[in-house]
Amino acid sequence: MENYTYNSPMLQLEGLKVADYSVRLVFFMFLFSYIIFMIMNLGILIIIVFEKNLHQPMYVLFGNLTVSDIIGSTHILPRLLSDILLPPSERLISYYECVVQAFTTHMFGTTSHTVLMVMAFDRYIAICRPLSYSTIMTNRMIVKLIALSWGVPFVLVGILLGLTVRLNRCRTLIANPFCDNASLFKLSCESVIINNIYGLTFTVLLYVASIGCIILTYGSITAVCLATKNKSLNSKAFKTCSTHLVVYLIMSLSGITIVVLHRFPQYSDYRKLSAILFVIVPGSLNPIIYGIQSKEIQNFLYKLFISRKYTFHQAHISVLNNI
Repeated sequence: MENYTYNSPMLQLEGLKVADYSVRLVFFMFLFSYIIFMIMNLGILIIIVFEKNLHQPMYVLFGNLTVSDIIGSTHILPRLLSDILLPPSERLISYYECVVQAFTTHMFGTTSHTVLMVMAFDRYIAICRPLSYSTIMTNRMIVKLIALSWGVPFVLVGILLGLTVRLNRCRTLIANPFCDNASLFKLSCESVIINNIYGLTFTVLLYVASIGCIILTYGSITAVCLATKNKSLNSKAFKTCSTHLVVYLIMSLSGITIVVLHRFPQYSDYRKLSAILFVIVPGSLNPIIYGIQSKEIQNFLYKLFISRKYTFHQAHISVLNNI
């Protein structure tokens, strides 16, 4: 007969199954990835904050996506790095800390969708209704859109975790590298049919809304570009929209992979790796993709590089003159 521990205040994270001889290699790979991730995202965020030319709706919204990526990685990767160095029996986490981590995990994933939906709306107004852009995308409208893109996920994820917290627990092992809703409600021996129904409905509605928004906005943009036959407009639309679409596809495919693999316990190792890559890969590619496409960001970096090079050159001349 299986022994149960009811409502234990401490849980055990299964974590990644790493061979002893490769622990250090995996640790330093993830550490290096996290450092590069933070440098790129914090760098982009600082540029958006301090460069006045980037105080435009598109970049303000992209800044919110960057903040979401930073939160998503910071609440998972440092803990994951410390757990890699511990034996499985010592990878412990309190239940309430696990709930907070699960909330942040789903908040990060949902906000990525809602922010990208708002960014798609911004591109639609900019390209399809350029004369009305400044009157529609006012500072007040931007604040409302940002509040909506964070507020809706907060409510939906709050309900998601609220349904899970109400359950009594009879297990203590989180079969994941970090806490999420599915891992938490699997700790219960009660019926979780309500959790499954709400979770599935939540996921389906989120993807239907985001995919529908992308199809409608970019379908309209494509129709406008084909109708006007303006090469300059078409080129600008292609650059901005292709960037957005690439970011959306990477994020969506990563998320769908995790959802699908959750239904197949035999592929748990692949699911764990996919969950970690979902945190690292899209957030690492976003600054690169937008940095390559954005002339404003390129100009800022160019000016920064030239000014530092000039300052270094002047200092070098000054030193030589003093010798």
